[in-house]
Amino acid sequence: MLCHNILGIMVLCVVILITCPGCSDSQDTKTGAEENFRKSDKITVHAPFPAERTFEVLPENIQWETNTTDPVFSSPEAEKGGLFRAALSSFPMTFRVVGPDSNGSFRSAILDNQLSLINIHPNTKKIIPELATHWAFDPDKKTMYFKLDPDARWSDGRPVTGWDFAYTLTFMRSEHIIAPWYNDYYSREIEKVMVYDDYTIGVKSTKAVPDLHLKLGISPIPAHFFHPLQKDFTSEYNWAVVPNTGAYQISEFKKGRYVRFARKHNWWAKDRHYFKNRFNVDTVQYSVIRDFNLQWEYFKKGRLETFGLVQPKYWYDKSRTRVVENGYVHRIWFFNDMPRSSLGMWLNQDKKIFSEKYMRLAFAHAMNIEKVIEKVLRGDYFRLAQPFFGYGEYTDYTISPRQYDIKKVESLMTDQGWKRGDDGIWEKEGRRFSVTVTYGYADHMPRLAVLKEEARRAGIELSLEQLDPSAMFKKFLEKQHDVAWMGWSTSLRPSFWQGWHSDNAHKPQTNNITNTDDPKLDALIDRYRESLDEQERVSLSHAIQNKIHDICAFVPTFMVPYVRIAYWRWLRLPDWHGTRMSQDLFDPFSATVGGLFWLDQDVFHQTLSAMEQDTLLPPETIRDTRFKVVGDAP
Repeated sequence: MLCHNILGIMVLCVVILITCPGCSDSQDTKTGAEENFRKSDKITVHAPFPAERTFEVLPENIQWETNTTDPVFSSPEAEKGGLFRAALSSFPMTFRVVGPDSNGSFRSAILDNQLSLINIHPNTKKIIPELATHWAFDPDKKTMYFKLDPDARWSDGRPVTGWDFAYTLTFMRSEHIIAPWYNDYYSREIEKVMVYDDYTIGVKSTKAVPDLHLKLGISPIPAHFFHPLQKDFTSEYNWAVVPNTGAYQISEFKKGRYVRFARKHNWWAKDRHYFKNRFNVDTVQYSVIRDFNLQWEYFKKGRLETFGLVQPKYWYDKSRTRVVENGYVHRIWFFNDMPRSSLGMWLNQDKKIFSEKYMRLAFAHAMNIEKVIEKVLRGDYFRLAQPFFGYGEYTDYTISPRQYDIKKVESLMTDQGWKRGDDGIWEKEGRRFSVTVTYGYADHMPRLAVLKEEARRAGIELSLEQLDPSAMFKKFLEKQHDVAWMGWSTSLRPSFWQGWHSDNAHKPQTNNITNTDDPKLDALIDRYRESLDEQERVSLSHAIQNKIHDICAFVPTFMVPYVRIAYWRWLRLPDWHGTRMSQDLFDPFSATVGGLFWLDQDVFHQTLSAMEQDTLLPPETIRDTRFKVVGDAP
C-alpha cells in the first residue's frame, strides 16, 4: 500500500524541498538499469541450461492469432524523463518473489516488471501481446502455442528464448524455493512446456479449462541466472536483483531506507503497440516513511508526487490545505470496474476461541461494520458481502454479509452456557471472549476503535495490536494471529485453493490464514480446479462461496470501487485518466494498466514560479464516472 502527503509552510521552504522531476540525483539512473541489475551482492550468473537441448516437432495447421488493433490507452502527448517519488510503509523483507517472506506488498513492483507471454486489454478484456507476438489454441483445449518476440531481452541483454519458459517449470517445482503453492500449481496445473525452436513454444495444462489463456500465459525465469538451483536459494537470492523483461529494473537500494528503479532507455518493447508512450519517468524511488501522517507531510512539501485520498478524512478535511486550494496540487476521483479486494477480518480457527462455529458467528454479529461506514468513512465505502465479489457470473450476488445484532450474539452465547461477567464480557469456565485484532496502519485505528466499542456492547473484548506492515504480514503467514485485519489482491477469476483448501491449513507460509480445514469445501474446490465446463465452474464457484460464508471464518468489511488521489499538477494523465481496471492512476510499472502518466517540466517550472510569487492557480478536482457501475458507489 503506497500513500503520500501536504503542509502549509512558507512558500520558500516548500520550494526548497521540491526536487525537479526532470532531474536525477543519482549516477545510477544515468547508467541505466541494464547495467545496474548486476549490483546484487555475490550472485553468480550461471552458464545456460540445459547443455543438451532438443526441439519438439510443431503440430501442423496451427491457426495463429494476434491483436494489435484494440484501442491504445496511453497518450501520444506523453513525455519521457524525470523522477517519481513514492513511499513505502516498511522496507521489503526480501526481493525474492517466491519463498519465505516474499508475499508482501512490494512484491508487485518487482513482478510488474516481469512480462508474461500475453496479457488482457484493460478495457476490452481481449488477449494482447507481451513476450509473445502470436498465439494459438490446440483442439485438445489444454494446450496453447506461442510465437515469442525475437527482440525480447533480459536486463543483461540476453535474448528471451523458449528455454527460459521451460526453465519456469524446473524452477517453480524445485523444493529449494520453499514455496509449496508454486510447487503444487506448476505440478498439478501445468503439465509441460514444449520448445519447438528458440522462439516457438507450447504450454500444456494438465486438464482442459475455460479461459485457458488466463492460465497458460506464463512468465519466463532467467535460466542463465539461477541454474543450478541450490538448497541455499532463499538466503543466496534474498537481495538478488534478478534480470527481468519489463521497462524498469532495480538500480540501487539501501536496506531500511529506499529502493530505486531505473527506466531502460533502450527497452526492447518501448515502441510496441500497447507499450508505446507508457513507462515514461526515468526513475522511480520508493522511500521508507513508516508513518502515514508523515507521508502526508512529505507530500505537501513536494517530496512525494502523489498521495492517496481514499480515506474520507483526507479527501474532505485534510486536503483543505494551501497547496490544494491554491491550485498547486490537483485531486481526482476515478471509478473503476473490477474484482474487489477481500478486505475484512480473518479468524484463525486454530485458536481455541474460534474453533467452534457458534463463536465465529457471534463474533461476526458483534462487528458493527455499517456504523464504521456511516460514522468514520462518511458513507463513501460500501459493505463487502463476501471475499469473492465483482467477478461477474462467477460471483454469487445473493450472499449477504451478517449484520450487527446483539440479540443474535446473546442467543448464540447463552445457548452454549456463556454468561456476561461483571465487565459485560462473555465468560465460561474461566474463559473470556477476548481476542486480539492485528493490523498494520495507524490510520485504521478510528475504524477499529468503533468496532471495539460496539463489540464490547455485544460482550466481546477486542484488543488492538498495530505492527509494522511487514511484521504484520509475517505474523499472519505464520498463523500466529487471532484476527487478521487485511485484504488480498485479486485475479480475473476466483481462486480458492490457496486461501481455503486444507492443503494449506495448519502450516506456515501459505495463504490459508483462517486455517480452514473442511472436507466438503475441499471437495468443491478440487472439483472447481478439475472442471472442464465453464458453467459447471460458475456453479461450483457459487457453491464454494456459500460454503465459505457458512464456515464464517471471514468477516467482510468494505469495498471501494474507485481511486481518489492528490497529485502535484506537473503530473499529467491521458484525457481519459485511466482504464476500466485502473487501481492506481499513478502506478509506474503494471504492464496491464501502469505507466500512463508523465512529468511535464514546463508545468513544473510554472508551478514553482507561481509558488514563489504566491500566485493562485485554478484548483482542480476531477470526478470521472465513465466506468462506474450503477448503484455501486456514491
